[in-house]
Amino acid sequence: MFLGLDFGTSGARAMVIGADATPLFSHEVSFRSPVGSPVGSPDLTQVGWAQQWRSALHTLLEGLPVAVAQGLAAIAINGTSATVLLCNDQGQPVTEPLLYSDDRGQTMAATLAAIAPPGHRVHSSTSSLAKLLWWQAQPQWQDWRQRGSLHLLHQADWLGFLLHGQLGFTDYHNALKLGYDVETLAYPPWLLAQAALAPCLPQVVTPGQTLGVIQASVADRYHINPQTRICAGTTDSIAAFLASGARKPGQGVTSLGSTLVIKLLSRVPLEDNHWGIYSHRLGDRWLVGGASNTGGAVLQQFFGREDLTRLSAAIDPRQPSPLDYYPLLRSGERFPINDPHLPPRLSPRPGDPVAFLHGLLESMARIESQGYALLGERGADPLTQVYTAGGGAQNSTWTAIRQRLLGVPVARSPHTDAAYGTACLARSGLGSYMSSCE
Repeated sequence: MFLGLDFGTSGARAMVIGADATPLFSHEVSFRSPVGSPVGSPDLTQVGWAQQWRSALHTLLEGLPVAVAQGLAAIAINGTSATVLLCNDQGQPVTEPLLYSDDRGQTMAATLAAIAPPGHRVHSSTSSLAKLLWWQAQPQWQDWRQRGSLHLLHQADWLGFLLHGQLGFTDYHNALKLGYDVETLAYPPWLLAQAALAPCLPQVVTPGQTLGVIQASVADRYHINPQTRICAGTTDSIAAFLASGARKPGQGVTSLGSTLVIKLLSRVPLEDNHWGIYSHRLGDRWLVGGASNTGGAVLQQFFGREDLTRLSAAIDPRQPSPLDYYPLLRSGERFPINDPHLPPRLSPRPGDPVAFLHGLLESMARIESQGYALLGERGADPLTQVYTAGGGAQNSTWTAIRQRLLGVPVARSPHTDAAYGTACLARSGLGSYMSSCE
């Protein structure tokens, strides 16, 4: 059996599959914003988010039935892209983790311009490298350095470390926004030339590669097979793609979670930071796409889950909404517009909540459509079909609106859980994904 652990923006989920990729067991846990540690907090004395993740990992492993835990062969973990933390030589966080959407790195724009090539993906205000540079600019940096080596780890890297105990490893999906070159499979010379940063960089391996077996203390605590392999992980959106069933160039996957992430399978890579476009390596193909800050988190600001279900059922998805919004929680967008200062546009707001929700769903679908169109214009394979993952995949009204605007078939992924895709990664590795999880 194979365990995939999905650490998203609002909670974590475990999925166990068998040798034939059949789901066997799953359960989940929700996060709370740590007291005293709001998203984007400048207070580096708190490690509340790391504590939340560690606690969630404990809950997920403790919840495995004994027969399942003892039958595990491999485990892999995904985390949100560009969610990072600094650790000491013992793997203990010395900072509050900076989450995927934290844009304090925009203050490092001049520094990035001086070291990174123009148009490189790291110029994004939310990139992992921008966050590392922000940490380096803090007064505490020298104090941290004097206490020992510093290690930059992504969310999935640190959680994997808690299982296998090997500090300083990441996968090339998570490393993309750190500046790692996925075409040459090496850190670029301009990054290695940064003497203060290079020692912090993790060693990069292929997603799904075995990093070691589970630590004996962890295996004993949770009654897990002591020979269970711990594999290098991936990001949540790529895990959702692996779960989707998309296998042919031109097929795309939209993850409708707290944010909106699109991935299109292409025979050629694309890289254009001006538009927020980047490419992940996936076997001999490429996943091109981008991540928008619009998505379910905006909907949850206005509607509860039951309200969304009830009001969506009252919308006629065949009729376009006259409302033109750009739904964001706060200023700043990554794709298909890369503008850290782009303001939300949520007015005029009609008195009818059905009309308001219709406008929000249609506007988000418009952003998705613009994203896929932009990829095609820049040279990716033309879009032929879209699979949908994430919580938004369950909203049939939204699906119908999206299909009308995208102009291609839109279907819910056969498996919508990123945890399922991560379990597939543990089962087969990345190289055989084309034939896995079908």
